[in-house]
Amino acid sequence: MTYELIPALFAFSLATVITPGPNNLMLMASGANFGFARTLPHMAGIAFGFPAMVLLVGLGVMQIFDLWPASYTALKIASVGYLAYLAWKIATAAPIQGADARSRPLRFVEAAAFQWVNPKAWSMALTAITLYAGGRDLSHVGLVALAYVLTALVSTSSWTLLGQQIRRLLATPARLRLFNGAMALLLLATLIPVLMG
Repeated sequence: MTYELIPALFAFSLATVITPGPNNLMLMASGANFGFARTLPHMAGIAFGFPAMVLLVGLGVMQIFDLWPASYTALKIASVGYLAYLAWKIATAAPIQGADARSRPLRFVEAAAFQWVNPKAWSMALTAITLYAGGRDLSHVGLVALAYVLTALVSTSSWTLLGQQIRRLLATPARLRLFNGAMALLLLATLIPVLMG
């Protein structure tokens, strides 16, 4: 990659991480339900888990799909199932005032692992590697991963803060249930491209 492409890489990575998708919708819901501080592990799991995925994809994980095409179908099934489960968890989240001890945001490891079944994450990783690290050498793949670390920190903070600010409007349990239901439906809507393709 030439130095002239570095601004384009950062612009591309910011555009892909800041647009709505499963990660951002879940962060907004978590910010609204649990606040910024309690959502920090979830944010960090995305900010470091996705770049780790980019690094591994760029260094050869995609060859698994070439060797075993059925693994791609299995990934799609797992992605749809897990996103549907998360949508259900968001839709049925207890109001803040009445939340039981089991109500909590995603932990670091859970958020990092989620990247591997996130359809938008796969699409972003494959496109970024193809466009900016076509040769798949460690320095270029590493630069793409670094761009995603930096831009993900901006994106995860922004979406969580948005959720936290929306929390003021969700002062009643009925409003919070309506918000959580809407977030769950939007999360399910992110599956449409996966199911159509």
